[in-house]
Amino acid sequence: MKEKVIVTAAWPYANANIHVGNLTGAYLPADIFARFQRLSGKDTLFVSGSDAHGTPITVRAEDEKTTPEEVYKRFHHSFLEMQVTVGITYDLFTSTHCQNHYKVSQDMFLALLENGYLYKATEKQWYSTSQQKFLPDRYVEGTCYLCGYNNARGDQCDKCSNLLDPEKLINPHSKVDGSTPELRETEHYYLDLGKLQDQVVEFLRGKEDYWRPNVVRQSLGQILTNGLRGRPITRDLEWGIPVPLKDEVGKCLYVWFEAVIGYLSASIEWSKIQKDPEAWKSWWENQDCKSFYFIGKDNIPFHAIIWPAQLIGTGTKFGKYFENKDNLPLVLPYDVPSNEFMNLEGQKISGSRNWAINVNDFLERFDPDPLRYYLTVNMPESQDTDWDWEDFWKRNNNELVATWGNLANRMISFAQKHWGEVPEPGDLTADDQALLDTVAQGFERIGKEYEAVKLRSALAETMRLATEVNRYLDTHAPWQLVKQDKDAAARIVYTALTAINYLKILFSPVLPFTSEKLHKILGYETQLFGTQIIESISDELGEHEVNRYDPTLASGKWEPTMLPAGQKFGAISPLFKKLDVEIVEQERSRLGKKH
Repeated sequence: MKEKVIVTAAWPYANANIHVGNLTGAYLPADIFARFQRLSGKDTLFVSGSDAHGTPITVRAEDEKTTPEEVYKRFHHSFLEMQVTVGITYDLFTSTHCQNHYKVSQDMFLALLENGYLYKATEKQWYSTSQQKFLPDRYVEGTCYLCGYNNARGDQCDKCSNLLDPEKLINPHSKVDGSTPELRETEHYYLDLGKLQDQVVEFLRGKEDYWRPNVVRQSLGQILTNGLRGRPITRDLEWGIPVPLKDEVGKCLYVWFEAVIGYLSASIEWSKIQKDPEAWKSWWENQDCKSFYFIGKDNIPFHAIIWPAQLIGTGTKFGKYFENKDNLPLVLPYDVPSNEFMNLEGQKISGSRNWAINVNDFLERFDPDPLRYYLTVNMPESQDTDWDWEDFWKRNNNELVATWGNLANRMISFAQKHWGEVPEPGDLTADDQALLDTVAQGFERIGKEYEAVKLRSALAETMRLATEVNRYLDTHAPWQLVKQDKDAAARIVYTALTAINYLKILFSPVLPFTSEKLHKILGYETQLFGTQIIESISDELGEHEVNRYDPTLASGKWEPTMLPAGQKFGAISPLFKKLDVEIVEQERSRLGKKH
C-alpha cells in the first residue's frame, strides 16, 4: 500500500492580492513539497482554499460599500488564476463559503459539544456605540498588553505572536471609524483548551526532534510558560457559518475556529468531486498518514495548538455526525513547517503602502519559474529574508541562465547539430560513469532534504550538481573533440545529456514549467506532472470556482532515468530569459506607487 501524505497550505483571506511574501511563506513551499511527494510515489493529497469569512473581508466590503460575498468572489477568482499561472498544484483549492464546509464545521462543533469540550460563558466584548453592534476582535486595534506593540489586533499580536484577550487590549479603537468602543457583556461558546492542555502537550512532546525551533518555541514553550484556557469560538456576526443550535440566532462560528477545519472539509469535498465520497478517510482516519501544514509564523498557535486541540477534542464522534461508521479518530499534524517573513528591499512588506510585489503583477512581466527559484533560494525557513531586485537579476542570469539553462540548451543544440538525435554512447569511461553516479546519488541526498522540508538546501545541492556537469564538459570539451573523434564526442555528449535528464527531475519540484519544457525538448511525449483545471461547483450557497489537479497524466518519478539513445529531440528553445540590468531600477521605481 502506498504511503499516504496530506499537504496543506494556509488559507488566504479573500480580501487582498497575494504578494511574494505570502507565496514564499506558505503556498510555494507546500507545492514544492507536494510535487516531491508525488514524484516519490506517495499517495499525496494537497488541499487549501480561500478564507471567505474573516473580518478582513467584511472590513474591505464596508470600505468599498459592497458585500462580503462580492469581495470574496473577486479575490478568490484572482487566487485561482494566479495559482495556476505560478504552478501551485492543489488537488483542491476551494473556499470556506460552500455548503460542504458549513456542514463539516458545524459537525465538528457538535462533536466537541457532545464530548464536553465546549462550554458557554458570559464575556465582555468591545461594543461600538456609534455603529450599535459588537465589534469582531479584528475590528479593534490597540496596544498589546504583553509586549507594548501599538498595532495589535484584538485577538492576536503580530509582533510577539501571542494570542490575546481582547478585553485586556490597551487604548482600544475601532478600525472602522476610530472611535473608542466600550465593553459590554455577551454570551458565547468556548473551546475548553484548559481541559485539553495535557493532551496537547503530550502531542507536542517529541516534536522538538524535527519541528522548526520557532514552531516549538511558540507552541510548546508558550503552553508551558502561560498555560491554556478557554477561548471563545462564536461571535455576534452576520457573515459566517451559523452556530448549529436553534437558540443561538445571530451567532456565527468564529473564523479562527472554522477556517482550520477547511483542511478536513476540503478533503471531503475533493472526495465528492472524485465520485468516491469515502476516499478522504484513507488519509484522515489513517494514523500512519503524515500531515504537513505549511504556514507563516503568525499562524503557528492556530495550527500547532488550537487545531490539534480541536482534532483531539472531536475524537471519534465526528464520524457520528458525518455518517462515518468506522469510529476512528482523525489524524493529528505530523509537522507544521512554518516560515518566517520575507521583507522587500530592506523594509517590511505592506500592501497599504504599496510596498509589495503582487504576484499577478509580477507574472505580467516575468516567467513563473524564475519567481519560484528566487523565492526558494531566498525562502525564510529559519529567519526573515529580503527580496532584493538586484539579487533577483543576478541569480536569474548567473544561476538559472548561465549555470543550468545554458548547460541544457547548448548540449541539446550541439547534439542536434552533429547527430540529429540522442547519440549512441558506446562504452562509458570511468569519468563518464563517475559523473552519472554523482548526479544519481543526488536523488537520495536531495530527497532527504525535501523530506525534512529543507527546500533551500535541496535546491542548492541540485544547482551544485549542475555545476559538476559543467565542470565535466569543460574538462572533456566535446565541441573540440568532435573534430577528431566523433564517437568519443558522442559518448561525452550522451553522458552530459543523461545527467541533464537526471537534473530535470531534481529541479522539477522548484522549476516545473522549464522541467516540463525540457522533458519535451529531450524527446519525451508524456507529461512530468499532471494538469490543472479550474471548474465551477454549485451548492445551496451558490456557485464557487475551484482549482483542481489531475494526476492521471503524470509520468515523472524521483529516480535517475537513462536517456534512450536514438531518441529524437523536440523543438529546441532556451529555458530561461536573460534579463537586462535595467529591470532592477525599473522595478524598484514601482515600489510605493499605486499601479
